[in-house]
Amino acid sequence: MDVLVGYATAHGSTRTIAARMASVLSRAGLTVDTRPMEDVEDADAYRAFVLGSAVHGQSWLLPARRFVRDNLDVLVRRPVWIFSVGMPAALRGPWRRLAPRELPAVEHGLPPNLEHRDHRLFSGTVGRDQLSRSGRVFFRLVGGRFGDFRDWVAVDDWAAGIAGELRPAPVRPCPR
Repeated sequence: MDVLVGYATAHGSTRTIAARMASVLSRAGLTVDTRPMEDVEDADAYRAFVLGSAVHGQSWLLPARRFVRDNLDVLVRRPVWIFSVGMPAALRGPWRRLAPRELPAVEHGLPPNLEHRDHRLFSGTVGRDQLSRSGRVFFRLVGGRFGDFRDWVAVDDWAAGIAGELRPAPVRPCPR
């Protein structure tokens, strides 16, 4: 297997983003396995990793953090890209401008020797049913909006860039 697109999701946004990335990688000619990280039995079977998780409290979900910790010996020897799914596009004003600060906070919760080629923060969906009553009130007070904020163009572009790095360079005939 070439690439694992592994994910941890709370409400499904991360799963759909991972599936979209896998589709782009597959169309580029790579063999891709898309699955929850907690279902991966042999990380050593992959030559590259695209790993993502929903972000709660500026941290990846436990199954994602556990996968990285338990497979660090494999991950440090292979190309790794990571992505996080949060709600920056659902926020307005000063709260939205603070969103880029979430990436360093997320990375702080991962093993320090996890080398990765890139880390992207994508927005997911935010539904009223995903938050408690007090959470909905707070979310609205900070200017939050409910809805689907996935940016498929950004996801496709990022995955295409990964595919470009992973595809072998075309063999050119030797000049005579």
